[in-house]
Amino acid sequence: MDMVQRQQPKKPRLTALDWAEAALTAIREGGGLAAVAVEPLATRLGTTKGSFYWHFTNREALIEAALARWVEANTDEIIAAVETEPDPEHRLRALFKRVTKPGTADPLELSLLASTDHPQVAAALRQVTERRIDYLTGLFADVGFTEDEARERGLMAYSFYLGHSQLGHAVPSALPSAEGFPEYLEATMETLLRRG
Repeated sequence: MDMVQRQQPKKPRLTALDWAEAALTAIREGGGLAAVAVEPLATRLGTTKGSFYWHFTNREALIEAALARWVEANTDEIIAAVETEPDPEHRLRALFKRVTKPGTADPLELSLLASTDHPQVAAALRQVTERRIDYLTGLFADVGFTEDEARERGLMAYSFYLGHSQLGHAVPSALPSAEGFPEYLEATMETLLRRG
């Protein structure tokens, strides 16, 4: 009988980011904030609650980390990607093409929008909304609109995005088909960019 114990390869140690991503996945899959529960997430990650407590003091700290990751991935990383385009009008068009194309309604964002009574969610949504509207305002200013006009158009553009996302989730048949989408988006952009 062989007394040498076989060593199984060690699993990589989970990070706080792994836990935050798992929490976002749980919210996205339809569980809402209620899905951010330590034991089910530990099972999903193939670990124990001890791993959770290594990184977080409590569930609220995990929610905070998950929301911070959402802000980074769904706002900062998207802005960074379109910033590679030197022309502000092309950046604006690229941004809207990216965030409104058919089938891109993010169930995570929609779930968070439905959870504004939670203080951490409300704070994250406020941060994201201000960041996005400020970015859009800057793009419209760079295109040549006055400060007031740029702010107004940034708000209209963000309202378009939110409405489009909600329709894409709740009543996708109300939106143009994939074939008709480029013309729809072009008409929207022309309206937002029209002067006078």
